[in-house]
Amino acid sequence: MATLWKSRYAQRNQRMSRSVIRELLKLTTQPDVISFAGGLPAPEVFPTERCQEAACTVLQNAGSMALQYGPTEGYLPLRQFICNQMARYGISAQPSNVLITTGSQQALDLIGKLLANAGDLILVEEPTYLGALQAWNAYGAEYVSVPIDDDGLRTDLLEDALRQGPKFMYVLPNFQNPGGTTLALERRLEVVHLSNKYGIPIVEDDPYGALRYAGDHVQPLVALDADYQHSAGLNGHGYMEGNVIYLGTFSKTLAPGLRLGWMVAPVEVIDQLIMGKQGTDLHTSTFDQMLAYEVVKDGFLEQHVRTIRRVYGERRNVMLQALETHFPEGCSWTHPDGGLFLWARVPEEIDTTTLLPLAVEHKVAYVPGTAFFADPTRGHNTMRLNFSNAQPQQIEEGICRLGRMLKEAIAKRLALPATG
Repeated sequence: MATLWKSRYAQRNQRMSRSVIRELLKLTTQPDVISFAGGLPAPEVFPTERCQEAACTVLQNAGSMALQYGPTEGYLPLRQFICNQMARYGISAQPSNVLITTGSQQALDLIGKLLANAGDLILVEEPTYLGALQAWNAYGAEYVSVPIDDDGLRTDLLEDALRQGPKFMYVLPNFQNPGGTTLALERRLEVVHLSNKYGIPIVEDDPYGALRYAGDHVQPLVALDADYQHSAGLNGHGYMEGNVIYLGTFSKTLAPGLRLGWMVAPVEVIDQLIMGKQGTDLHTSTFDQMLAYEVVKDGFLEQHVRTIRRVYGERRNVMLQALETHFPEGCSWTHPDGGLFLWARVPEEIDTTTLLPLAVEHKVAYVPGTAFFADPTRGHNTMRLNFSNAQPQQIEEGICRLGRMLKEAIAKRLALPATG
């Protein structure tokens, strides 16, 4: 029967694959495995009691509305709240510029549905977010990759890539996943300049922007593009008529189980995205949207984010110190100013994919770096490490285990040599 069904699948299924991270999480559910693999927020900072109170309030005061179908674009008070929050970061938008999505992963899928024809090139960072590649592979996308360094996307290499004619470029400027890097302001300005020069739009993914533990806020690409549009006289007011689609989410600041994200774009783009979403799920859960608004509407989110920053900032510091103490010579890693991840590089002779089963035997897990490359032959000696989910003492012990295993692997050459 399985063979019979295989012949019935659409051709796009040949480009679809299971998420490496989703599958890896299944292997690391053992209580004695310290996992740095998932991008999981810490459950102890979830606002459980606040959500419980909000759920009761919503059901008591507006239950018939909360349990009913709703507009595709989303619950208006929540969209207005998002606009007010984004204004703090220099983004001027109206609710008509906002579409609520079922998590930011749905936003990535909708972008693929809206913009990507089979064979289209998409410009991505190298490495980049695995979920974006997974979403766009199904639409037959191809990729041109531009490396990142400690200051984010290498804009000195960007123009040559843009000359290849990508349909759009996908950038994570703040605490990039998986790299943990922040795109420097001068590079952001260059990205905006080149976007306008070549007429190639930007998808700016910003799930972690509120989670900064060090350094100063850097203006979003969508705001810089608005300033560029205005100064160049390309539109009347300069906002939300330019080249950027901006993505945000409540998954990192409230709870991922709510599955609430949003897209910000010119009204004409939002109208097209609404039609795409209607064919997918009609609308995001009305109840979840109303619950989230009840939770955040009176200033709670700002207070809660401060708690998250304190907890995650401490865990980041613990991991950085543990890496200094336990990782062998020849290794290096990024020093993120925020977010959930850092990116580690080990000696060339180590293949982190081959090494992963040994790591699980040592009761520690990570994500091999190759998962984040459009070209899977690259990144063989890299790994992504998450510091938000584990307790500080677990981080110290887990990095100790990982460092000990790496030292043994280097000494005994247990890993296969790099390929490609």
